[in-house]
Amino acid sequence: MKQGGQRGFSLIEIMVVIVIMGLLLSVVGPRVFDNISQAKAQTVKAHFGNLKTALDSYRLDNYRYPTTEQGLMALVMKPSGDPEPKRWRQYMDKIPKDPWENDYIYVSPGDAGRPFDMYSLGADGVRGGEGEDADVGYWDDAQDLTPKQHV
Repeated sequence: MKQGGQRGFSLIEIMVVIVIMGLLLSVVGPRVFDNISQAKAQTVKAHFGNLKTALDSYRLDNYRYPTTEQGLMALVMKPSGDPEPKRWRQYMDKIPKDPWENDYIYVSPGDAGRPFDMYSLGADGVRGGEGEDADVGYWDDAQDLTPKQHV
């Protein structure tokens, strides 16, 4: 009588498969992470564009940008305090968070005579850093919406 059995994989076959999978991940992995970083940079750029449009509309209606104290929330809810906006309307439904779930920082007036500065502190949420931890900002002296490193 012949015993019918199933043949399993040998240790060598399993090791070969694991090595091949490791090689594939080492090639594909960095590209996936680069795409994630690029997607986050594009998200910041899109947010800056939407916020800039809303801030410009606020300025057209109220003759000035919101102050630092009034902040970006002045685009969602009528701000109190001086200067009181005379012709306020709701400019956005909500203020987006950066891709790392932190609030964007808004300062008005901005540095070097700019009407405002707007930036994200990056993945680590603190000033400075490199790579994904780097601060990324939009300073209104540039007519394009290219994110710049904050100094």
